[in-house]
Amino acid sequence: MKLTSKQAREMLEQARKNAKEEKWIDHSICVGQAVGRIAEALNKKGHNLDIDKAITLGLVHDIGKIKTSFSEHDMEGYNYMKEQGYDEDYCNICLIHPYLNNDVNCTAGGFPSDIPFRTEFVKNHEYTIYEKMVNLCDLMCPPGGKVFTIDKRLIDLITRRGAHSNTQYHVKETYKLKEYFDNLLGYSVYDLFPEIKENL
Repeated sequence: MKLTSKQAREMLEQARKNAKEEKWIDHSICVGQAVGRIAEALNKKGHNLDIDKAITLGLVHDIGKIKTSFSEHDMEGYNYMKEQGYDEDYCNICLIHPYLNNDVNCTAGGFPSDIPFRTEFVKNHEYTIYEKMVNLCDLMCPPGGKVFTIDKRLIDLITRRGAHSNTQYHVKETYKLKEYFDNLLGYSVYDLFPEIKENL
């Protein structure tokens, strides 16, 4: 089953009614908007991306937080979207969005618990450009709905979740991901977000 950005926003607003805290919802909206902005810019460079799909994937990436605040929200989101009957793209983004470089150990906040299905899925999954955009924008949008440089966002993550033995690895891969999009665009992805200056 397909999902539109309008339906995804309605899903988030419904979740807001019962949410213990709303920052993840505003974060998800921010990620969706940021992904849409990058997708539009890439289309101007000759790509043929479905902008509404890009926005939708950004909106639903954290939907697992309906059931759990942080721990295993990726698995919860994947299972939730599966149970609702949504297409694989919408399920997959929930599962892979915290992990870079096809590695569950390349994530913020330490190491995830050992779930063999997740480890193998992430390892063998071929990330789409949509998923990579969500990976990046998730690392640019802190809780609450602003857009940060990845420098400031990574400091935010380390401050809240601590530094771990995999933190340097994750930081390096985050910068590689930004460079990937800078090269596709032919300019810094930050140029698409002039409001970043207000959030320094």
